[in-house]
Amino acid sequence: MPHYRRVGDIPRKRHTQFRSPEGKLYAEELMGVEGFSSDSALLYHRHLPTAIVNAEVVDDFRGKLVANHPLKPRHFRSQDLKFGADTDAVTGRRTLMGNSDVIIGFAVATTPSPLYRNAVGDELFYVQGGSGTVETIYGALEVSDGDYLVIPTSTTYRVVPNGELRLFIVEASGHIGPPKRYLSSKGQFLEHSPYCERDQRGPTEPLLVDGEDVDVLVRHRAGLTRFTYANHPFDVVGWDGCLYPWAFHINDFEPITGRVHQPPPVHQTFEGPNFVVCSFMPRKVDYHPDAIPVPYNHANVDSDELMFYVGGNYEARKGSGIGIGSLSLHPSGFTHGPQPGAAEASIGADYFDETAVMVDTFRPLDLGEAATDSEDPRYAWSWSKRGPDWS
Repeated sequence: MPHYRRVGDIPRKRHTQFRSPEGKLYAEELMGVEGFSSDSALLYHRHLPTAIVNAEVVDDFRGKLVANHPLKPRHFRSQDLKFGADTDAVTGRRTLMGNSDVIIGFAVATTPSPLYRNAVGDELFYVQGGSGTVETIYGALEVSDGDYLVIPTSTTYRVVPNGELRLFIVEASGHIGPPKRYLSSKGQFLEHSPYCERDQRGPTEPLLVDGEDVDVLVRHRAGLTRFTYANHPFDVVGWDGCLYPWAFHINDFEPITGRVHQPPPVHQTFEGPNFVVCSFMPRKVDYHPDAIPVPYNHANVDSDELMFYVGGNYEARKGSGIGIGSLSLHPSGFTHGPQPGAAEASIGADYFDETAVMVDTFRPLDLGEAATDSEDPRYAWSWSKRGPDWS
């Protein structure tokens, strides 16, 4: 969880009079999770955050999901996905896969997004390339290649790319945070955690924008609604608390290694409702004299495993067609492992130069239209070099 942060101007005591230089009472907004019994932030608005003047239904851009049937391991190439010349990171994101717990998408954004609020759950961005600014009611955050960004539920934001911005996007049905085993009973990162508070970044100053009759697109469990607000929602003069958007760079994740091959939980970076996110980083590999550094064949019987390859050379996948920008889906019910010859070839290696983001889900992942449009049909047969699509 993020640590306590104070930004802008706030009164000494909560829920007491706080006025503008002109004498107008600022409007408090308490944003809290779990029925205000967990993390929260208290924001002070120049205008009423409740003042809407219109609400209308908007067609959903997400698209339908179809089952992974027949059950197969699959390979998708995000670099083959097509995006328009004026694509934004909200309405232009394309759905790779998902289930009732999580939706995973990809966007190549070149133009500012509309103001947006996801009222279903937290969002996690991984920046695969480029840079940009994420403007929020809490303030702005600069992000660039390799950054993770957590956006809490119901945070109003927009994404402003600096040129082309490539985003891998995880939309939860609840909250995303560090694994609980990394945290003390009071929420401090423990010594064995692979990252800590020093690695986190949050907004540092208010973002004040004037405007009237401003549209905000809101995702909720029934679909999409466009609210029109009497005043621009970026009117917060100050806030404090432990609930806010925060970022950290994947290079600040310190890999955990051992004498023999370590299981995937050592790479865990975040947890969400019925899924986890892991970071595989360049690292010293297993140093037992008889170690086999690449993974053993394994069947994660409770999970589907989606791996997004973002840097270096992934030793276990050589010869499979996997490259930078690829995503592999290894579903529950299929035993997967290194490509033929990879285990023998890895013996004696002392360092792997590879970077990947993995999402493990505890319910099966269905396929979205972006997966269908970017699939490499040969991948399922790459261990045997035989099959209906193999040539």
